[in-house]
Amino acid sequence: MKVVGFAGFSGCGKTTLVEQLIPELRLQGLRVSVVKHAHHNFDIDHVGKDTWRHREAGAYEVAVASDRRLAVMREFESPGALSVHALLAELDAGVDWVLVEGFKESDLPKVEVWRMPSPDYRERPARYPEDPHIVAIATDAAPAGLPAPTTLPVFDVRDPHALANWLLVQGGRFDYARPVAPASAAAVPPHPAGAL
Repeated sequence: MKVVGFAGFSGCGKTTLVEQLIPELRLQGLRVSVVKHAHHNFDIDHVGKDTWRHREAGAYEVAVASDRRLAVMREFESPGALSVHALLAELDAGVDWVLVEGFKESDLPKVEVWRMPSPDYRERPARYPEDPHIVAIATDAAPAGLPAPTTLPVFDVRDPHALANWLLVQGGRFDYARPVAPASAAAVPPHPAGAL
């Protein structure tokens, strides 16, 4: 499995870029998964649905499946952020590429998505000068218009085909090896008391 992150501030175009990269990689016959960082109050369930009612009744996990898809919802006893590595461990081991959106502080190799300031987008600092895990930049700026000089590859954020080709050529550098966690580290927050 190969893993690459996409880091940048909200509104910079990460989701659009990831959305455009998926079909580029699929055209090569590759299986692609996505891990996305969400706000603490996100929900994929709907009030009144069977699965929502099961969660409200106190179920630790609710798995719902059809002949087309599977979803697993897990409730945590107390707030706690899962690491990107814990989320990657939840994925199907047979996937070829995982595109990780968000998790900008992670130790994964990342492409920084950086936009030039505009009336709709205020200027944000670039991360690549300080983050050694950033391996490329996708931007709407010319390389000379970036906030700091760089020797990293720079891609036009509007050209996902070029970025996908680079990812494929550089594939070996994105091979994922799960870090060894200390024995005392829990992979997921504990389940609610009495939920099982």
